[in-house]
Amino acid sequence: MIFITAKFPVKPEHANNWADITKDFTETTNAEEGCLFFEWSRSLEDPHTYVLVEAFRDDESGSTHVQSDHFKKATAELPAYLSATPDIINVRVEGWSKLGEMAVD
Repeated sequence: MIFITAKFPVKPEHANNWADITKDFTETTNAEEGCLFFEWSRSLEDPHTYVLVEAFRDDESGSTHVQSDHFKKATAELPAYLSATPDIINVRVEGWSKLGEMAVD
């Protein structure tokens, strides 16, 4: 699986509307066959930063995503709402495992 985490520094005047601003992109991406998840969270440290956690089944799914019309539209439109270029981590992993240190019986 391709696992991606990105931090999006959103301009303060758009931070409270980020979910609405990215709604179509998020829904369309989550509907992709190879998308395992595409989820936003708001930082507790900085309310102007959103963290995107996403995963795609394989290289082909990731490639299909970045070549899609909705991805191209997002990369053209979303930077206008950002205060800086997002930071990203992109790795290939086997998948989820359990956090044994916090096991629930």
